Amino acid sequence: MEALLVREDEVELSAIRAQGAGGQNVNKVSSAIHLRFDIPASSLPEDVKARLLALRDSRITQDGVLVIKAQQHRTQESNKFAALLRLQELVNSVADAPKARKVTKPTRASRLRMREAKSQRSGLKAQRAQVSHDG
Repeated sequence: MEALLVREDEVELSAIRAQGAGGQNVNKVSSAIHLRFDIPASSLPEDVKARLLALRDSRITQDGVLVIKAQQHRTQESNKFAALLRLQELVNSVADAPKARKVTKPTRASRLRMREAKSQRSGLKAQRAQVSHDG
């Protein structure tokens, strides 16, 4: 797998206050990180950009900006590292092009198995037929 490195100067990081439980600390410390990565303007190869933009990911805006919010950790540095790691994992997941599927014909054995299964199923359904009550 080809590993692509995301340049840190292409990433916009901003510190925000985290949501949820955390006591008084959550109200006074901006420890969560908002990461914004503009995919079309990045230095990634064009095919990788296209695969990233084609992902059905709610974190990617219509303008092609990937937004990642990291707030799992108590420190800003840990959240920054976590956000950058998630961005890198996403880029690496589409780094390699998917293999093209080779078109093949079903084997003779698989066709026989399919025919056998089909006749078994039709036999089962034939047993469900209405029974006449002529006496």
